[in-house]
Amino acid sequence: MSEVRISAEPRTEFGKGGARRTRRAGKIPAVLYGHGEKPKHVTLPTLEFSALIRRGGMNQLITIEISDGTRELALPKALQRDAIKDTIDHVDLLLVRRGEKVTVDVYVEVTGEPEKGGLLVNEHDSVTVEADATAMPESFELSVEGLAIGDNLTAAALQMPKGVELLSDPETVLVTHSQPRGEASDEDEEAEGEEAAESGE
Repeated sequence: MSEVRISAEPRTEFGKGGARRTRRAGKIPAVLYGHGEKPKHVTLPTLEFSALIRRGGMNQLITIEISDGTRELALPKALQRDAIKDTIDHVDLLLVRRGEKVTVDVYVEVTGEPEKGGLLVNEHDSVTVEADATAMPESFELSVEGLAIGDNLTAAALQMPKGVELLSDPETVLVTHSQPRGEASDEDEEAEGEEAAESGE
């Protein structure tokens, strides 16, 4: 996972009115917390922060350079969004240190083509892992190439990079390749035929 830098300013206005004024000024209210330290309230540039979240997601490692001369390393922990405007209203940022282990959810990208005739269902699109804050994987690749109908793939099928530990249950089913509804297998049709023959005797 690449590291990005973003500027921030100490936040001095609080409450709903202060938050509205901050957002009108093109900034997002945010709070930095962790390591037992007193939370730091800052503002982030809306366009720049929104762009880095679109590119890197919630596992984006961010160096926050505050105008008072301090610098913090953090991960986005929670976003509050405006459902109508689809804008970010507030950000919680978790302070991390280099070499520190953190627990995050990582997206699973499905690749390849399964056996034809089935229906591929994504049961889970992420897994929980523990990794160094500065060496988190952006995503995992899960190949379903040639996956037979009736088979599935679990979290155990993922390749964990060195230093990354899977915390999700290895038996968690990620994808299932099912028989499409309404299409009976040859075995089902044969069984139904035998039942009909027996009932007709």
